[in-house]
Amino acid sequence: MKKNKKLSLVEVISMAVGTMIGASIFSIFGLGAKIAGNDLPEAFMLSGIYALVVAYSYAKLGGKIISNAGPIAFILKGLGDSIITGALSILMWLTYVVSIALFAKGFAGYLLPFIHIESTAIAIGIVEVIVISFFTALNFFGSKAVGEAEFYIVLIKILILLVFILGGLMTINLGMIKPGFDTTHINGLLNASVIFFLSYMGFGLITNASENIKNPQKNIPLAIYISIIFVMIFYIMISLVTIGNLPLSEIIKAEENALAMAAKPFLGNFGFILITIGALFSISSALNATIFGGANIAYSLAKDGELPESFERKVWFKSTEGLYITAGLSLLFALFFDLGAIASITSTVFTVVYIFVLISHLKLRKGYGGNKILLVINLIILSAVFVSLMRYQCNTHRNAFYASIFTFAGAFIVEYIFRKYKKRGIKLAYTRNKNYTSSD
Repeated sequence: MKKNKKLSLVEVISMAVGTMIGASIFSIFGLGAKIAGNDLPEAFMLSGIYALVVAYSYAKLGGKIISNAGPIAFILKGLGDSIITGALSILMWLTYVVSIALFAKGFAGYLLPFIHIESTAIAIGIVEVIVISFFTALNFFGSKAVGEAEFYIVLIKILILLVFILGGLMTINLGMIKPGFDTTHINGLLNASVIFFLSYMGFGLITNASENIKNPQKNIPLAIYISIIFVMIFYIMISLVTIGNLPLSEIIKAEENALAMAAKPFLGNFGFILITIGALFSISSALNATIFGGANIAYSLAKDGELPESFERKVWFKSTEGLYITAGLSLLFALFFDLGAIASITSTVFTVVYIFVLISHLKLRKGYGGNKILLVINLIILSAVFVSLMRYQCNTHRNAFYASIFTFAGAFIVEYIFRKYKKRGIKLAYTRNKNYTSSD
């Protein structure tokens, strides 16, 4: 790829921020308020700390292991080619496929009521086809087009949310944002924090585009930390304004439209419309960045010997089979499947991948940097997050709990069959191209 096609630091941060401040900030506020109550800002802060725990390893390894396979490349370098690595790569790719489908459904859910069209199955399906096709076409023109579009989409979205934050701060009711410290509130805070951990997972897209980033050794760690801290501050401010202007009962009742409803007390109907537009821009930016990241994963893992051979024709950014197949599968999920149970296990899948990234970092720390004690502490924290997620699913969403177990087992079975009959393993791309890493 030509140098002028590389992503700049600002464009990379825009992609990560565009994904993190994406559909989740608009769609899960009702659920978060129901679980955390007035402790919503503290929940976002705590989940941001979890993200920084993972970011430490992503930054250390991502600046030196340059591969669009991202965390799978880290795990492969640390643990070697095994059935575990292969199963994790399958899970990682599928989370992006499902995320794209979820974003498409979210976009249809906001757009149709806004333009006063009944949300029928046919109408929703048409919107899903159009929106996935549009961003797939945009990604066809390569990473530079994605980065430039993401910058402007994120800029508009941030400006809209800044209006929401600044306007809401002037009318905030301080009594409504007072946190609680009894057992019930603390349990709610912890449960909400592990759920909102999902809201920060977009920073992983940075390493999934690392081959297309200018000066990756410097810009990848910077982009990871800047995007997480920026988003954490934004989440905390948005949650303060929301619970400080709208009673909890109304936030819970509003569900997906909680932020738009929260804007009405101080911005009126104009605020409702403005935030709805912001939601559409947010979901658009998440779709844009996730299709790019998902396609990069599909291509990179296929190139390294994991996905079916139809992915392996090395014509990335020219005839993008990985992009098309990822988008096509996402569209099939969006059109024909109930994604509720699948979406609920996405956080557990990502957390498992993160845990193995930390384990790999422990093994690689001498050559790639990292404090052993800090890594052990981080691993304990992340393991506790995973246990909390599974416990929460078991207590509140039993079907999702069983689905998580089935998904993990299924990935191992598929990987076992793939290795036994295809006789293939994963090969690190940078073992064939020394330009992929500065340390090997």
